Amino acid sequence: MARPAPKKSPSSADLGFATVDLERAERCGASEVIFGQGKTAPQILKIAQVLRENNQPVLVSRLDAAKAKILRLKLPSSVYHSEARMLTLAPAPMKFGACRIAVCAAGTSDLPVAEEAVVTAEFFGMDVTRVYDVGVAGLHRLFRRLPDLHAAQIVIVVAGMEGALPSAVAGLIHQPVIAVPTSVGYGASFGGLAALLGMLNSCGSGVTVVNIDNGFGAAFAAHRIAQQFNPS
Repeated sequence: MARPAPKKSPSSADLGFATVDLERAERCGASEVIFGQGKTAPQILKIAQVLRENNQPVLVSRLDAAKAKILRLKLPSSVYHSEARMLTLAPAPMKFGACRIAVCAAGTSDLPVAEEAVVTAEFFGMDVTRVYDVGVAGLHRLFRRLPDLHAAQIVIVVAGMEGALPSAVAGLIHQPVIAVPTSVGYGASFGGLAALLGMLNSCGSGVTVVNIDNGFGAAFAAHRIAQQFNPS
């Protein structure tokens, strides 16, 4: 008598208000991430529970403190990273030991976006070195941290105002540079548009630019590069 075929895990879970992608890790190398902004705490909780039921890690981005307090009561093993506005639960066990990244921030005002990149990168198993407050207003501070940049395989550079730091960094190192413009700046910065345009027009060759305040996107791009160093 033939054995019954093994049951295939579902590719998605339909919650009515959301369809959770349960095969994303197989396609893209990382499970679905929950964007918390605009979702209610019960909606986020239900998505997180479905991910955990399917043995997948949980990362919630753009999560405010009020929603995080509710989720922490229901998910006591989770951790809320207040500056990054992110919640993590059971990070992925895979470690990219051969890939270290550095996250540079021009100024203290850029730290929420930089920390979003740090938490995301660490969640995906990468080793991270913080290189903070090294903006072009005092460029000598960057020179003192060059050994940390040279020790990394990928460098994420976060800056607001005129967005000049990625160009300076790209002219000093050979590693891939992922630039993140922030909305920090005075009126003529237009909510980060000036920094975005400055980075897109960088004279540092090969600088990759993500959207304004998108620390998560920069770290996810670094994660995909890291997968090439450590193919599964």
